Amino acid sequence: MKEQKIYTTSSDYAYQELRHQIITKQLKPGQRLPEVSIAVRMGVSRTPVREALRRLGTEGLVNIIPNSGARLAAPTQREIEDTFLVREQLEGLAIRLAAERIDDRHLRRLEEAMIEEARAIDDKELEAYLEVNESFHTTIADASGNKVLAKLVKDIIARTNAYVVFYDPFYQTETVPTVDVHREILVALRHHDVEKCVKLMKRHLKEAAAGINQSQSQSVVSTPENDAGEAPEE
Repeated sequence: MKEQKIYTTSSDYAYQELRHQIITKQLKPGQRLPEVSIAVRMGVSRTPVREALRRLGTEGLVNIIPNSGARLAAPTQREIEDTFLVREQLEGLAIRLAAERIDDRHLRRLEEAMIEEARAIDDKELEAYLEVNESFHTTIADASGNKVLAKLVKDIIARTNAYVVFYDPFYQTETVPTVDVHREILVALRHHDVEKCVKLMKRHLKEAAAGINQSQSQSVVSTPENDAGEAPEE
């Protein structure tokens, strides 16, 4: 059951509701997102909907098309490969630095994230899973001590999370993720084994990219010119 939330602004409400619909696959890659229809359905004006769509755009979930409006993103295989290549390099550097200087506080945060991650997997809660998975990776980036690098890692994770939302078969029993790789990474970090940490992280991200690409190549994405027969919005 979806948890009831309290929203501080109409924009935050529209953002959270749209994001939930995307993550739970109520909306499909390439689908048009007309501001007027969304605003009417949510009982808000177009302005907070527009702000929510722009926010989702920065996360790679939505494409804003001039003179046409917004559509749910439909990432190509090349885009997925290119993004994961960048993420692999960024997180490879982050964990190399983290392995040398990680402290007990960050190690505890990683342990806590893994517990929450396992719970989200068992409960098949994709939103919770993405949140704690991101927490695990950003904690490592924070432990690197490089704030610029940590910010870049956080940004690239937000983009790759969009690919998980669109194409990862999270809800299928035979493909459900595990925390095994994260557990191996945690052990290597605890022993400050730099080279093993880097090797594990790169292998982890290569496998993630390969799994998403396989699912993407099997998907048939339909992007009709006008969903629900509506004219493009200004």
